[in-house]
Amino acid sequence: MASVKIWSILVLSFLLPHSYAHMDFFTSIGHMTDLINTEKDLVTSLKDYIKAEESKLEQIKKWAEKLDQLTDTATKDPEGFLGHPVNAFKLMKRLNTEWGELENLVLKDMSDGFISNMTIQRQYFPNDEDQAGAAKALLRLQDTYNLDTDTLSRGNLPGVKHKSFLTAEDCFELGKIAYTEADYYHTELWMEQALKQLDDGEMSTVDTVSILDYLSYAVYQQGDLDKAMMLTKRLLELDPEHQRANGNLKYFEYIMSKEKEANKSTTKTDSQTDKETKTKKKEPSKDYLPERQKYEMLCRGEGLKMTPRRQKKLFCRYYDGNQNPKYILGPVKQEDEWDKPRIVRFLEIISDEEIETVKELAKPRLSRATVHDPQTGKLTTAHYRVSKSAWLSGYESPVVSRINLRIQDLTGLDVSTAEELQVANYGVGGQYEPHFDFARKDEPDAFKELGTGNRIATWLFYMSDVSAGGATVFPEVGASVWPKKGTAVFWYNLFPSGEGDYSTRHAACPVLVGNKWVSNKWIHERGQEFRRPCTLSELE
Repeated sequence: MASVKIWSILVLSFLLPHSYAHMDFFTSIGHMTDLINTEKDLVTSLKDYIKAEESKLEQIKKWAEKLDQLTDTATKDPEGFLGHPVNAFKLMKRLNTEWGELENLVLKDMSDGFISNMTIQRQYFPNDEDQAGAAKALLRLQDTYNLDTDTLSRGNLPGVKHKSFLTAEDCFELGKIAYTEADYYHTELWMEQALKQLDDGEMSTVDTVSILDYLSYAVYQQGDLDKAMMLTKRLLELDPEHQRANGNLKYFEYIMSKEKEANKSTTKTDSQTDKETKTKKKEPSKDYLPERQKYEMLCRGEGLKMTPRRQKKLFCRYYDGNQNPKYILGPVKQEDEWDKPRIVRFLEIISDEEIETVKELAKPRLSRATVHDPQTGKLTTAHYRVSKSAWLSGYESPVVSRINLRIQDLTGLDVSTAEELQVANYGVGGQYEPHFDFARKDEPDAFKELGTGNRIATWLFYMSDVSAGGATVFPEVGASVWPKKGTAVFWYNLFPSGEGDYSTRHAACPVLVGNKWVSNKWIHERGQEFRRPCTLSELE
């Protein structure tokens, strides 16, 4: 048994490299897959522990059954039983030796192997930040894709392979995480869902009183005093001695009496207006993103549709890279996705084998994706970019070098001054909210260290299909580009004059279902002087 324990520990230590100490698991589905293997190993270790305990209990049980029969016979005629010298000897032996051995067996701790495995693995477990990050991702998906709590709780999502559901306790935890962020809108939604599931008869470790405690306060914080009082009274029916609820009820009654006094001096019209305000539909709090509504509509596929006249100007074609010798006999498939800004998609442009190679190279290096801080000019993590990324150089692999050269041949732009190939894997609800790839005039030092000018163009490979969500959207113009494995999209960020094209502001929508892998190449101005000459007009 000891050798089995040691082997289990060694296996687990190999499975979990030391570089995996906390690494923002929730920001990359690719890294979260390692946790599946970790949990599987834990279950195996737990089953080994259960077998060891069962084996121990079986030995004790057999001993008890044997002695039960023996003592039944002995107690019926003690003198006659001990009159046999062998019985007398065996009684001395049992009480002096064998009962001591049994005591040692009972006291033997069979959990050592399991506890050792847990200790090794615990340092690589997700932490509170990961749990909160995953919870916020569910809330983000709920808002972006207009999902009600019941739909999410039942796991009724499009394109799912492995359906799952949320228990009342899960809903309660989501509500608590929203509460800690002072997000009372989502606190109310998820506490109500937890309460609904308990009222429907679900067995749970969470109790109704705890849910009502959070729910009543969240409702009060959103200005619905009547509902807050109703919920507090329901709580007190279940627990009349609840100190906070009793205090809240007195406070609510005091506030309500003050409002009634104030209402006496107002006109009927004012009262009606106040009533309308109270019954107004609750919504998430407004945030920093001005185009939030337009962005989320595009993510849902509800954006403005291009007119038939404009659609007629979009074509698909076989493209030879402006008569590039490599593609004259074997042109690639290209189709127009949008006209202004011009966004084109290349089909079957990266093979499955190349994709797997790029993913294998990138996965060990994936780290939390960063953004340029316009104030400091340095890279930093941001809550509006939930993914992990890695950078691959052409000299590391012939596959990466070949991909870089392909981009150069098809765009006609020099990639020697471009940034390295960036590979990104999105996490739970992974997204990158609306942003510009190029540096604006108020960010003159954004790419100063590179010394290659601004980002003139973006090339984006889609390295996986996504079951639901995950579109690349352009809120300024209403364009939505959906991921399709093996394809790539390309657009210019700058006009030929060098001025930024603000219509290229884009976003990566949250991944609703699936795993999204992309890689991109940011091509810079230096080296393009003769490949894409400047024009005299700013917007040309």
